[in-house]
Amino acid sequence: MSALDLGQQTRVKLSNGIELDVLDTGTPTGMDGAGETLIFLHGFPESHRTWRHQIAHFRDRYRCIAPDQRGYRGSSNPQEPDAYTPDKLIGDVFLLADALGVGKFTIVGHDWGGAIAWGVALLGQGIRVERAIIANAPHPAIFGKLLHTHPGQREASQYIRAFRDPANDPQTREHGLKWILQKVVKWDRPGEMEPEERDTLLEEWRNPDTAIAMLNWYRASPIEVPAMDEPFELPATYAAPVLPKLSIPTLVIWALDDLALPPENLDGMEDIIDDLTIVKVPDCGHFVPWEAPDAVNAAMDTFLAGI
Repeated sequence: MSALDLGQQTRVKLSNGIELDVLDTGTPTGMDGAGETLIFLHGFPESHRTWRHQIAHFRDRYRCIAPDQRGYRGSSNPQEPDAYTPDKLIGDVFLLADALGVGKFTIVGHDWGGAIAWGVALLGQGIRVERAIIANAPHPAIFGKLLHTHPGQREASQYIRAFRDPANDPQTREHGLKWILQKVVKWDRPGEMEPEERDTLLEEWRNPDTAIAMLNWYRASPIEVPAMDEPFELPATYAAPVLPKLSIPTLVIWALDDLALPPENLDGMEDIIDDLTIVKVPDCGHFVPWEAPDAVNAAMDTFLAGI
């Protein structure tokens, strides 16, 4: 049991048949709850507890909802990659809000959860989504280009090619997700995580069906990761995603020592987001919500207060 107790999860069945284990804590302070609900989306290879420090900090003022997303922990983990296309993962968020009686909300995401949060914000801006908070998750219009043109980003993303290779599945099923993480990931800093949290994750990664489900997030993604020997230029066939500008208030928190996502992912964001705040966190790696929780909480406090 972690020293930071967030309370019990509940099982929520979505209208698409997916079942998610969800932490739902705190109470909105507005008369109708509008804008007072924060939906937290974790990334790979974690769980809702990515946001443990933020939920503990904000639950006295906001309703905090944090699911274990599709494919993670005890939530539904279909085994076919097509079950993890971005449209389905984005849809889960809106269906979860519906199931919990949430109208408008602020979306908060890190890593893969941040990627889904970008989609939720772009689709729901001004209708369901009032604000977006993204931590170390690249905007899709920027990331795809960097994979072609930026040597550092391409090299850091080669692990995705291994995650997509089904030849690794037998070993992953036998030994759990830890096996493939140790084989190909170069951006983890295990000493930064509390031992009890890491022990819990290691146990969860032993489930073979969950391990494959988590890898399916990468397999269903349309993002192309070129090999290192391919030219560092946009190919003639490259088609940038057609996306609207983001008009809602958006906070981007970026840890500058992220080995998976260099800070060049911030370049050009001001051209595609109308109301943008960027907070850079020095001396911090990829998992900024728990590596630098005080900095993240302070940035969120200021942003949510509208200062």
